[in-house]
Order: sequence, then C-alpha cells, then structure tokens
Amino acid sequence: MRAILALEDGRFFIGESFGATGTVVGEACFNTSMTGYQEVLTDPSYRGQIVAMTAPQIGNYGVNLLDDESSAVHVRGFVIEELSAVSSNWRSTGNLDDYLKRANVPGIQGIDTRALTKHLRSSGAMQACLTTEEISPEEAVARAKSAPPMAGSDFVKEVTPHQPYDWDPQDQLSCEWTIVKGDGSGVEVRKATKYSRSCRRSDTRSWLMISG
Repeated sequence: MRAILALEDGRFFIGESFGATGTVVGEACFNTSMTGYQEVLTDPSYRGQIVAMTAPQIGNYGVNLLDDESSAVHVRGFVIEELSAVSSNWRSTGNLDDYLKRANVPGIQGIDTRALTKHLRSSGAMQACLTTEEISPEEAVARAKSAPPMAGSDFVKEVTPHQPYDWDPQDQLSCEWTIVKGDGSGVEVRKATKYSRSCRRSDTRSWLMISG
C-alpha cells in the first residue's frame, strides 16, 4: 500500500505503508541511533511527533515487552528506509509491523531517511503528515500545514501516569554489586559479584578492561 510523508514546506516522500493505516499529523523529527527503535517508539518525549530513523534497516531484532520505555507507543508515525523482513533475536516475541498495528501507529518505509534528515537539519523543525489514504501529495502537504503547532501543546498531561506506582517495591529486581580492581599493572579486572539475596540474577560476571 502506498504511503506519503509530506512536510509543511511542500516537500514530500512517497513510500510503502507498514504498521497501521490512516492519517496522522505531527512534528517531523529524526533519531540517528543504530538500535533502540522500540525504546524510541515508547519514549514519552516523542509524544506528538513523527519520527524518522536514519539507520538503513529497522526491525531486524523484533520487539519484546521488556524493552518498552513506557506503557504505550507515543510517536504519531514512524519513518524508516527499510523494514526488515526477518526478526532474528532470542529475546524477540514479535515483529515491528504487528507491534505498530496493535498500537494503531502508521509507518512508511522505502524513502531516503537521510535526505529527509538533512532537509530537517537545514530547514528546521516543521509539521508533517503521514498518510496511507488515496490522496494527492498536495493534499497531504495541506494537511501538514493545518496541523496544530507543537508550541503551546501540553503533552505532559497525556503521558503522565494516572496512578502512582513504585519500582520494585519488594526489592526483587534490583541487584547490588561490588567492584574489585586490579593491582595497577596496566590491566584492570572488574569483577561484579552479586551479594544481595533479593537479586533476581544468580550469575557472576567479570570484565577485562585494558586501561589507558
């Protein structure tokens, strides 16, 4: 299915839809991380924005519930160059396409996200429209121009939890570690040893760090 990403200054990109269908408007921005797309999607600081990832392929390690930064997907739309056809990771419990469908967030792939990023860097932040509707690019640009501005928007009240909660109130998830340093010979051995009975992990880990 065709998808359009249109900016308020008239520039537009035509690609392929993934995730949910429909039309969204919001401020276009970008993220240059090589990994962490699920964390970006669920980061409350991206509320109201259409986020483009500059890494060339996204979705290759799938998604899992443990990597969510919050209880919801906060981006309005997601822009990538290529959606990985395979999700390969032992922690993966699903793929990015289905993840965005469940969150009702549309995505667009097959566009030059680095060209988009360079345009945003040189032209500044602007409103955008991401749509899978059968409309013209000009109509999509018009919708971007009519989008509510970010200035004055109160997204804090939208992302604030309705009820307070305590992190690990029974002290079952957190660990206490001790660090043992080397003898100053130029090689530093850091050995982290769990000594809290409440620690969920039972392994002992060692790192070898070459100093200097």
